[in-house]
Amino acid sequence: MSRRQFLRSAVLSITGAALMLGTAGVALAADKPPIKVGILHSLSGTMAISETTLKDVMLMLIEEQNKKGGVLGRKLEPVVVDPASNWPLFAEKARELLAVQKVSATFGCWTSVSRKSVLPVFEELNGILFYPVQYEGEESSRNVFYTGAAPNQQAVPAVDYLIGEGVQRWVLAGTDYVYPRTTNKILEAYLKAKGVKAEDIMINYTPFGHADWQSIVKDIKKFGSAGKKTAVVSTINGDANVPFYKELANQGIKATDIPVIAFSVGEEELAGIDTKPLQGHLAAWNYFQSVKTPVNADFIKKWQTFTKNSKRVTNDPMEAHFIGFNMWVQAVEKAGTTDPDKVIDAMIGVAVPNLSGGYSAMLPNHHITKPVLIGEVQADGQFETVWKTPGLVAGDEWSDYLPDSKDLIADWRKPLSCGNFNTATGKCGAK
Repeated sequence: MSRRQFLRSAVLSITGAALMLGTAGVALAADKPPIKVGILHSLSGTMAISETTLKDVMLMLIEEQNKKGGVLGRKLEPVVVDPASNWPLFAEKARELLAVQKVSATFGCWTSVSRKSVLPVFEELNGILFYPVQYEGEESSRNVFYTGAAPNQQAVPAVDYLIGEGVQRWVLAGTDYVYPRTTNKILEAYLKAKGVKAEDIMINYTPFGHADWQSIVKDIKKFGSAGKKTAVVSTINGDANVPFYKELANQGIKATDIPVIAFSVGEEELAGIDTKPLQGHLAAWNYFQSVKTPVNADFIKKWQTFTKNSKRVTNDPMEAHFIGFNMWVQAVEKAGTTDPDKVIDAMIGVAVPNLSGGYSAMLPNHHITKPVLIGEVQADGQFETVWKTPGLVAGDEWSDYLPDSKDLIADWRKPLSCGNFNTATGKCGAK
């Protein structure tokens, strides 16, 4: 069976079974100790602009679950730490949560470098991490559940959309770390497979917190003046986005000239930017606050009530935590315990409502099914959806477009229980 056939069959079997699962609400038992839940997000440093909101939404979700009776009749207790946008500190804080605080699950990280930093800790101590942000793929760990988008759930559909809009020249601009570099490696291979020439691809990386964009934007403007429609595919992360977009406006680059499609700019980041000059620029996500569904309307109302701020926005990684948290609750109830081995096994097949419509299911590769949406920046900092997939897309952990990973699959069900099984060699752990 090919890896494509495998993934399709897994989606069909799991989605059918998952919809039969439910969450049992029970009264809190005063004599039972609380279940600790770790929250591992940067509350200071360059990534605080994006991650603080994820800490807040986790506190809201935990509060809401406690109102329903907690989990297994036990109150949930959040344990918040601040890794401060410091990648080695992420590993230290992860160890603190698992070894000292004894949390049953952790929700955290934003950048892939932070996830890579904590991964050995979660595997060594057999913890559970829910990772809520789009990432580069090329990974599947038994101890991690990837509720953000894989490249085939964001980056590749975004490029397909732009190709359909007539784009012929490509600027791949990213922050200098693993997620942008690997994603752009995939996109470069994908574009070349589509017939794009090397001279029509410009790749640029900048450090976290980069502030001086004048010369880079000038180069982008020059690259886009060759007579071919040009677009910027942005994997720029954190607060560097604010001066980047300001410089685009300063140099008169409009979406009608060189559109930017971003993978890490959502409603929260736009809240700190004058969005009027950015109208028409794009973002690819799996959720926008502007989505019109009853479950999303309820989520927004609860969020703004919780924060006591009627202007507080929602965004895609928040939805990923909403999905991941509800999946974890359901899996713990299904397993009847917080024992990590039993919860990890119980997670596969769980399905919960997403905020964009329908149910997202946890697949054997520890990725989920999600819709893909492309949105245009509006003057009010919201996105208008201009394109979406007709249904849900199954997260693909290993890219079809890289020679070292095109034959790999992950399946954490027994007896295979492997994150990189090679369908060509029939071996686990071998590329």
